[in-house]
Amino acid sequence: MDLLTPGIGLLVWTLIAFLLVFFILKKFAWKIIIQSLNDREKGIADSLETAHKVKAEMAQMKSENEALMVQAREERTKMLKEAKDLKEKLISDAKEQAKSEAVKVIADAVASIETQKMAALTDVKNQIGNMVIEISEKVIRKQLENKADQEKYIQQMAGELHQFGK
Repeated sequence: MDLLTPGIGLLVWTLIAFLLVFFILKKFAWKIIIQSLNDREKGIADSLETAHKVKAEMAQMKSENEALMVQAREERTKMLKEAKDLKEKLISDAKEQAKSEAVKVIADAVASIETQKMAALTDVKNQIGNMVIEISEKVIRKQLENKADQEKYIQQMAGELHQFGK
């Protein structure tokens, strides 16, 4: 058992060495060690606080980012709807304009046809009138081959015109 229990002298010298190192450390190093530990503890606390702030800011930024994404989606949807409406309006306007142009072209064509028709009718009437005059002239010449009959007929016509003028 002697091996397991230390001697009294060894205990005393160990105690003296320990107290000597303890007092030297207390005198010269204890404040520095405590200060270092306090500084480290403060640094760790500051780092944790900063980490919490960063985490909170990241959460806020994430929510703001999600809100911006929702807003961007809404704006995109709105812009797509406006573009679709504009496309439909342009197509509708183009169709209306095409219909209007078609109606105008048809109306112009109808007016042109009517004008040509009237010109053709006038031309036909003039030709018929000229033919009637020619035929009448030939018939009258045939009937009035005699000079005396022509004079009598002229007098009769002049009389009728004179009565008509009154």
